Amino acid sequence: MARARAAGSRGRPGWCGRGALLVCVAWTAGWVLAAALLLRAHPGVLSERCTDEKSRRILAALCQDYRGGALGGDLCEDLCVAGQLRYRRCLYYERGKKVLQADWRGRPVVLKSKEEAFSSFPPLGLLEGQPEAGGQGFPEAELLLLAAGEVKSALGLELAEGGLGRLGLGRRGPRLRGQLASLWALLQQEEFVLLSLLRGRSPHAPPVLGSCGHFYAVEHLAAGSPRLRALFPLDGAARGGRAQARALSGVALSFLDMVRHFEHDFSHRLHLCDVKPENFAIRSDFTVVAIDVDMAFFEPKMREILEQNCTGDEDCNFFDCFSKCDLRVHRCGAQRTNSNLQVVCDKILRHWFSSPRGSPAVSAPLRRQLRAAVLECAAPGAQGAAPRVLAKLRRLLQAALRELREDE
Repeated sequence: MARARAAGSRGRPGWCGRGALLVCVAWTAGWVLAAALLLRAHPGVLSERCTDEKSRRILAALCQDYRGGALGGDLCEDLCVAGQLRYRRCLYYERGKKVLQADWRGRPVVLKSKEEAFSSFPPLGLLEGQPEAGGQGFPEAELLLLAAGEVKSALGLELAEGGLGRLGLGRRGPRLRGQLASLWALLQQEEFVLLSLLRGRSPHAPPVLGSCGHFYAVEHLAAGSPRLRALFPLDGAARGGRAQARALSGVALSFLDMVRHFEHDFSHRLHLCDVKPENFAIRSDFTVVAIDVDMAFFEPKMREILEQNCTGDEDCNFFDCFSKCDLRVHRCGAQRTNSNLQVVCDKILRHWFSSPRGSPAVSAPLRRQLRAAVLECAAPGAQGAAPRVLAKLRRLLQAALRELREDE
């Protein structure tokens, strides 16, 4: 018995040590998991600091490469020689992406690139052996084939004849080598490819205005923010009353128009997988513009992204685009189970219309109907009812605008 007690007393410290170790491991694992979830929800938390000094250095290096003939583009002369494209401020850096505001001949624009340096992009192998200042004898058919492959990789699309012309492949000039090298860097950027192909085809996407090297320019629009009372700057309408109600109804209708447009007006459905106010802007006529489409995918690419291995449905969630896990084969379905409409209703419209009180400028019965329709739209799992819900929301928002006009 004494030996047993002695053995027990000797064993307790060892057991306590093992227990403490298990607690420590569990505590550490919990923090690692929390950090991973935080980074997934807010990837910008570890972004480098956005500074004017560094932004000016980036553009100075761009111009140095331009003067050396390494790169080109239709904005390079204005940026590097004529002084018609002037840096104003740094907007943000995130995971390598650089977004800068500038003035181009009196017009505010945004300069974007997914990488800081031109050298960060893989070189175009077809340029090897070409004269430094030449490129006129460049094998264009091979370039078109390579470019089509990049578009296929980025968007999952087989381009129709003439589609590559939207990417600027028809340019010629004395700096052809630098232009081709720059185009190749731009083709590595999915957002540039998507916006170039949508140019002139969508009021809900900003057109690419030009490029220099790996940076491309789009129009500058004031983005939304979750810190704003109305989510978006509405030119004074956010003070309340009838003006605010009219603005919010107009913006909500434009969101619905964008959803319908992305669903039906292209050869494939365009999926928005990162819906938040910061990724959209509002023009003065209340048209919604998707200003950040890094996480927008046409149907073929969306299916490719979703179809992954899984052990449960949570493994099949790609930001705002969800799928289901087939536990028989442990594979996510290629079909998205939610929709752009559901996510827009949940993350944008619900903020405005889910309050039981709503705007007093709209009649109480109409406020109640709008609230019920938005909550129905935002609820998960109502894919089959999407066309009916969309039509109902449009009808109610148009009725609200009629009420507001009649009361003036």
